Amino acid sequence: MAATIDNSNAVQATKKRHLGIPEAVFVEDVDSFMKQPGNETADAALRRLDEQYQKYKYMELNLSQKKLRLKNQIPQITQTLEILRHMQKKKETTEPMETHFLLADNVYCKASVPPTDKVCLWLGANVMLEYDIDEAQALLEKNLSTASRNLETLEEDLDYLRDQGTTTEVSILQTCSLTRLSSLPGVRALDSAPDFLSEGRRGSL
Repeated sequence: MAATIDNSNAVQATKKRHLGIPEAVFVEDVDSFMKQPGNETADAALRRLDEQYQKYKYMELNLSQKKLRLKNQIPQITQTLEILRHMQKKKETTEPMETHFLLADNVYCKASVPPTDKVCLWLGANVMLEYDIDEAQALLEKNLSTASRNLETLEEDLDYLRDQGTTTEVSILQTCSLTRLSSLPGVRALDSAPDFLSEGRRGSL
């Protein structure tokens, strides 16, 4: 009984983690699946499965783009934090900080920055705000923690999405296989099966 409750809680936790991503239905019994509403013909059943598969691929593309943006953002935040920590050490001295700043693509200019306890941060949408160095450092550390956590969540969601896509592929293959063996409409459904089914895989059914 305890094991059943634990398994149920684990399933619920997984659904909460991947909120918004529908769980793929594994077609284990094709006969029962074909009796469900909306699956009157093999074409209709395959069309429903293919629509679900295409939704998974679309969500995977969107999440992959978000992951790429985060992977580019995290090193930028880390680099800015390193600069702030260096400025933190220099602000108590009287020596200016020698550095280079970007003028244009691959064009840098040498600069001498006097000790300061103020910095300006780009917030996006052409907005820049002035912060104390301590405030700026705290803000960037929070942003870095959030970005790292979001990246970890995105990677888990992408793994989950790929699993759902694979499950849907298997369901399509099983539906194609049974309908091909059972009736002529099934053969027609196989001919109109989704693009991911290569000629070699179709011939092996």
